[in-house]
Amino acid sequence: MSAVQYHYGKFPPKILDWEKLIPLVGPANASLARYDGVLSAIPNAAVLLSPLTTQEAVLSSRIEGTQATMGEVLEFEADGNRKGLPEEKKNDIWEVLNYRKAMNHAEKRLKELPLCQRVIKECHAILLDGVRGHGKSSGEYRRIPNWIGPQGCAMEQARFVPISAGDLDNGMGAWDVYVNGDAPDRLVQLAILHAEFEALHPFLDGNGRLGRMFVPLFMFQTGLIHRPMFYVSAYFEAKRDEYYDRLLAVSRDGDWTGWCTFFLKAVQTQAEQNLAKTNAILALYNRMKLQIPELTHSQYAIHALNWIFEKPIFKSSDFVDTAGIPRATAFKTLKKLKDAGLFVELRARSGQSASVLGYRELLNIAEGYDAF
Repeated sequence: MSAVQYHYGKFPPKILDWEKLIPLVGPANASLARYDGVLSAIPNAAVLLSPLTTQEAVLSSRIEGTQATMGEVLEFEADGNRKGLPEEKKNDIWEVLNYRKAMNHAEKRLKELPLCQRVIKECHAILLDGVRGHGKSSGEYRRIPNWIGPQGCAMEQARFVPISAGDLDNGMGAWDVYVNGDAPDRLVQLAILHAEFEALHPFLDGNGRLGRMFVPLFMFQTGLIHRPMFYVSAYFEAKRDEYYDRLLAVSRDGDWTGWCTFFLKAVQTQAEQNLAKTNAILALYNRMKLQIPELTHSQYAIHALNWIFEKPIFKSSDFVDTAGIPRATAFKTLKKLKDAGLFVELRARSGQSASVLGYRELLNIAEGYDAF
């Protein structure tokens, strides 16, 4: 079977089957609005939802083949000098951390610039900084052909061949215009943009992660959500084969409607799951705002709570040194919270190395099951 070729001259699609899309557009937008209602009401969303942000980076990277878990990423952040960690695992973890850095950078840039090629290139440079693929022209569009298929395959054996390098600048220019143009529905527009970005495959590496990163950034720019904190990769990862098949069908069959249908279902499903997790995290936080002062009898109780929510896996010494609490009080606070069973000990204290603790309940909410 010959490779599917990029759909020259067919972006943006001139015709969509709106009779099939309209029954999905309303529920997807409504679910997203309900999620955003809770998101916009959280004054410190970046802190409270930081585990979900890390989990999105983990899942988006996993679609591309990394094997790191959220727990491993957060534990590495807490204690990067951990001995015995295989180099391959470290590389996986650094890819996840770079994903999160790129998202943070993009959020800051969108205060100054529209979502455009410049922002995408900057994010790409961060995504590939110091990791596998870092020599693949980070921050620059490819100047050579690339293709998608089994690792090491020739172009003739590929599943899909993106736009030629010579046509790429024009292709990304048209994509850029469509990003910042009007459309009958923003989620359908986003679906088309995501598919087109993946079909253009403008970089030598990192295209899938950038395309998924683009989803919450576009939602944020167009006012669909108040913060670029929407987590879509769980759906794509769970339905990975269909995800790739639907993208391929755009170029092979011109089936933009089929792809948009898949994407709208993904948004609705993930909006509902994001809402459930966000509500669970908010309920946990509000409950602990009452419980931790009772446990610690400290004026720094809420300060400690916020620190732990932002770093749900941490070295005990880091809490004492960096939580901004007097050392004696920090020691007492940590002991009382440990005695109350809030933490799971991921690594015991050994010699000069402090113990590594995990806030079990928060981590399990983010994971979606009892992982800790």
